[in-house]
Parts: sequence; structure tokens; C-alpha cells
Amino acid sequence: MGIMMMMFGLLMIIVCICSALLRWNQMRYSKKGLPPGTMGWPIFGETTEFLKQGPNFMKNQRLRYGSFFKSHILGCPTIVSMDAELNRYILMNESKGLVSGYPQSMLDILGTSNIAAVHGPSHRLMRGSLISLTSPAMMKEHLLPKIDAFMRSYLSGWDEFETVDIQEKTKHMTFLSSLLQIAETLKKPEVEEYKTEFFKLVEGTLSVPIDLPGTQYRCGIQARNNIDRLLTKLMQERRESGETYTDMLGYLMKKEDNRYLLTDKEIRDQVLTILYSGYETVSVTSMMALKYLHDHPKALEELRREHLAIRDRKRPDEPLNLDDIKSMKFTRAVIFETSRLATVVNGVLRKTTHDLELNGYLIPKGWRIYVYTREINYDSSLYEDPMIFNPWRWMEKKMESMSYFLLFGGGARHCPGKELGISEVSSFIHYFVTRYKWEEKGGEKLVVFPRVSAPKGYHLRVSPY
Repeated sequence: MGIMMMMFGLLMIIVCICSALLRWNQMRYSKKGLPPGTMGWPIFGETTEFLKQGPNFMKNQRLRYGSFFKSHILGCPTIVSMDAELNRYILMNESKGLVSGYPQSMLDILGTSNIAAVHGPSHRLMRGSLISLTSPAMMKEHLLPKIDAFMRSYLSGWDEFETVDIQEKTKHMTFLSSLLQIAETLKKPEVEEYKTEFFKLVEGTLSVPIDLPGTQYRCGIQARNNIDRLLTKLMQERRESGETYTDMLGYLMKKEDNRYLLTDKEIRDQVLTILYSGYETVSVTSMMALKYLHDHPKALEELRREHLAIRDRKRPDEPLNLDDIKSMKFTRAVIFETSRLATVVNGVLRKTTHDLELNGYLIPKGWRIYVYTREINYDSSLYEDPMIFNPWRWMEKKMESMSYFLLFGGGARHCPGKELGISEVSSFIHYFVTRYKWEEKGGEKLVVFPRVSAPKGYHLRVSPY
């Protein structure tokens, strides 16, 4: 009996301490003028609930506090905005007290010169460099030929396997394709080394920034250091060779006729930007496009007709060119609809550079603003039957220019690699649907937050078309 009383007393003490901590943390952020909301635990805030519950957490908070509320997620006090017009205003007005504000773990791992971390002249430099690497001329002469040759080879012989895990295939495909565009001279053991470290790095970018042994954050930092070591060695070898290279790294390192000269550290951060920014969007969009096309035969029929028409006017071994990519109107619509319905990107983060009045509230300097676009994708006032996969809705040209079209960001932070990513997904779809037909064999259950994934894989049985 005495032991039971002691345990009960201990439990009550713990409850009181937890309640006091929650109340104390709430009081810390109860400044006059802030929007309503809850702040959770000291240090951790509501990160656990946010990552575990995802969209449901956001919906519940919206029901309680409206479309503009405060929270504490991913290590920092944050204002969440779920209003379409306000979100567009935030994205289009970076110069008015708002800069990119991604989580500390992401900034630490991706680098201080990463395009998501810089603003002002530094952002213009890094963005200009990226745009020059993905210009129409670069796409036509260098990038698309590499993408086409890679996709032809990578997609060969899939019908020889009993089943194919599309999730794993598209992850490796996206990473390998990007790495080939960056440094086409890497040997297979070097590619494997980059791949091992990169996948560790990705896991660390969405972690609580606590630097302790065994944490995802520590593993991510170590992976970044290892990639830096590999890149530094590669750059040194290229300088010593005196050769000219026509891949992305070659252009980044070029001194002559280069409007965007970067330091070695900036070059390494830029390489990570290219690898990281397209990795998840391209791989998930490729996987989910096949999922939606499998579930919607009419869309698949329309898309396959478009790609077979391209093949009919080309020799069997003739590669895709930029005009072919531009002609894939329905494919582009499928990519947009997949990005919208799967919500590959849930939102973007901004940070206040000074106390800022927004939506009638005073937001303190240094707070993050999470432009949460996920719910906009399912807004019935913007999209008819928003939960239905309907790529035909994007065949109207005006859809891509609508104010609520934020699938690729907005304003000065609009994705500079948008067309490169679309070309990669389009090339993958082209060679897949003209070579194969498929049926699902397991792993159809999907997790949609914080990343879209199939926990047990997305397995297909593939056969020749």
C-alpha cells in the first residue's frame, strides 16, 4: 500500500511539473499582439505532434484558432499561415521584412551559402548561378542529352524482375541522374560513396537540431562533412588535371566567361542544393504519377497516346530533345496534378528580419512564418472536386498562372530548377509507359507526412508493353 501511495505521489509530481512547464512555455510567448495558438514544451515545442499527426495537427489547430496561428515547431517559434491570399503576399514580399527561414537543422546541414539560407546580394548570386546552370541553352545542349541517355539505360530490363520497388527505383534514379549532371566523370565506387552519405544527410535535414551521438542531426552533419571531403578532393583533382569539363561542376568552377564566380565553399553548397532540392520532388512525383495513372486508366491511355506519338515520329534510338519535352502537354498536366494531390511540398518557411505587422498581428523579429500550402491544394473553392485526380484541369493555360498556384514556390524564391525537374519526370514517364505496362503487387499504403512515402515499398510487376 505504501509503495502504491509513493508511486501515486511521484506520478502527481511529474504531472504537476509537466503542467507547469507547459504553462511557463505558453506564458513566454504570450506577448500582446501575437495570434492565438499553443507553444507546447520548452525547446521541443510541438514538433513531435507536428511530425506525427501532420495534416491532422494543422487541421485541428485551424479549427481552434483560425487560418493564422502560432506554434513552436522544428526548433523555433513559428506562425502558421493557411490563407491563400496571405500566403501569396508573404511569398511575393521577401524584401519587406521577410527572408527565407528554413529549420536550423536544414541550414546547418545544407550549408550557410545554400540558396535557402541566403538573401539579398548573396541570394541573387546563388540564384543567378542556378538559373544559368538550368537555362534553355544548357538544357538543350548538355542536361537533356545526359538525362535521356541515363533514363534509357536505367529503365532497361525492368521486366526481367519478378517485382520492382518503384519507391527505391525512383529515389536512386533521381539521385544518380542529378549526380551525373553535376559530375559525369565519377567512377562507380565514388558514386556509391556519395549515395551512402547523401541518404544520411537527407534524414538529418528534418530533425530536431540536438547534436548528440546517434541522433539523425549528428548523422546528417557527419554525412555533410564527408560529402564536403569528397567534393574538395574532386575539385582539387580537376584543377590539377587542367582539363575542361562540361558538367555542372565544370561550369561552377570555370573562371572565364562566368558571371557568377563562387568560392569553393559556395560551390559545395550549390552542389548540395542541386542534389537535395530536386531529390524528393522528382522521386516522389515520379512514383506517385505511376500510382495515379494505374488507378485512372483513362488518364494513362491519354498520356500513353501522347508518348507513342512522339516515338512514332522518331527513330528507335533517337533521344528526346527539348521540343519533345515542350510538346508533352498532358504529361505536364499529370505532373502538376500529381504534385497537387500528393502534396509533395507541404509549404515554405520565411523568417522576420524585424518586428512585423501581418494580418493584424505583430510578429516578433526572428520568428518563422510557415506558409502552409497543403490545404490550399484541397480547397474546393479553388479546385473543382479537389480530392479527385483530374489532370485535364491543367490543360487550361490560365491554371498555371493563378495566384494560388504555389506548387513551385513563389516570388524571388520560385524554384529555379522547375523546368529541369519537369524534364526529368517527363523523361522517366516517357520511357516507362512506352516500354512497360504494370500492375501493383503490394505496398500501396502511403504515408503523406512529413514526407510522402510507402513504408513497405511500392511494388509493381512490370511486363513489356
